[in-house]
Amino acid sequence: MPRQELIRVAVIFEPGKGLRPVWFDRNRRQHQVKETTYRWQDRAGDKPLHHFSVTDGESLFELIYSPLEGVWTLVEQRPDP
Repeated sequence: MPRQELIRVAVIFEPGKGLRPVWFDRNRRQHQVKETTYRWQDRAGDKPLHHFSVTDGESLFELIYSPLEGVWTLVEQRPDP
């Protein structure tokens, strides 16, 4: 299972489009989201989860937002192809 860590994320709520992450903090470094490459929703039991595959131009990250808990989680990091 990939390592998970709670992180701080800045988002924009766009009418008709929902959440759009614009930056996140990891290891005291702010990563600007240059592109959201994919987004999807699923559930963990009764808990809805919003997933975002994003890149800062150097690496690919998966961010998960849990609206019931109000927390963001960084699930994994892979080098950008």
